[in-house]
Amino acid sequence: MKALFIGGTGTISTAISTRLLEEGHELWLINRGTRNDVLPPGAHIITADINDEETVARKLEGHTFDVVADFIAFVPEQLERDYRLFRDKTRQFIYISSASAYQKPLSDYRIDEGTPLANPYWKYSRDKIAGEEYLMKLYREEGFPVTIVRPSHTYSERSVPAGVHGSQGSYQVLRRMMEGKKVILHGDGTSLWTLTFNTDFAKGFIGLMGNIHAIGEAVQITGDETLTWNQIYTVIAQALGVELRPCYVSSEFLASCSPAKWDLRGALLGDKSNSVVFDNTKLKRLVPDFVTTVRFDQGVRKALAYIKAHPECQKEDPEYDQWCDRVIAAQEEAQKIVNA
Repeated sequence: MKALFIGGTGTISTAISTRLLEEGHELWLINRGTRNDVLPPGAHIITADINDEETVARKLEGHTFDVVADFIAFVPEQLERDYRLFRDKTRQFIYISSASAYQKPLSDYRIDEGTPLANPYWKYSRDKIAGEEYLMKLYREEGFPVTIVRPSHTYSERSVPAGVHGSQGSYQVLRRMMEGKKVILHGDGTSLWTLTFNTDFAKGFIGLMGNIHAIGEAVQITGDETLTWNQIYTVIAQALGVELRPCYVSSEFLASCSPAKWDLRGALLGDKSNSVVFDNTKLKRLVPDFVTTVRFDQGVRKALAYIKAHPECQKEDPEYDQWCDRVIAAQEEAQKIVNA
């Protein structure tokens, strides 16, 4: 199989790229070449900015592909560009959308591909919905061979998942745990969440590549393991060998008092504060051998081992740390006033 990935070195796409190369497929990547060192040898690199459409078109002359997948398209205009570039060059175009596009608030915590798409809290999700609608219109009217993939919270060995974090990622949450500080959990920690290790995600994704039954379909790819946020943070603390000291704070309050650049309104109210349980029947029908094998407790230990061995993953975030201290202090002071 000859595949072209736009991106190819992110959290999700690195695992897919690596597995494809290990299986002997012909993989091409269009990216700026800043992170290609994370891949094993063998990929064909087209070094270019995908937004420079004229240059990319010139470099693609003479090429056709079995599959083209765009991992970094976020708005419909980028998909319009992709359509111009690849409408005659691929047998399948895969768009990576997002499970955050599903209806918020949910009318049923069980989610499948028939769950309505609507998210008034998060522009990111609304843009993904618009992208899906654009591509499905092309499929219905012109036969453009699109497959839509909806990941939920997928993580890798480079980062431990967290419900609330700042602009530098989740490492500061780990630091707070290791320093014996309280950590913020949104709500009461009992909402349900699904986490998928990126190597497990890759199995499902590759099973859809070149799969004629996936054309014209939207498919979610997640694991079947569902945890509460209390369980998620407890597992992380246990892997660190420390005691978890949670501070439960309303998601609405967190969204209202956080810096706009963190977009907690979208990330919490439009995503993580909602209980989600995914029904993966459709994926397993299309990819019968799909099964996840990395439990969350195993994935966390993989990630912590990698992070400890790679200082570049230890991104401290003083702004987030100080914000946590202020939020926790404010809540404790409010409790004192109420209980006085």
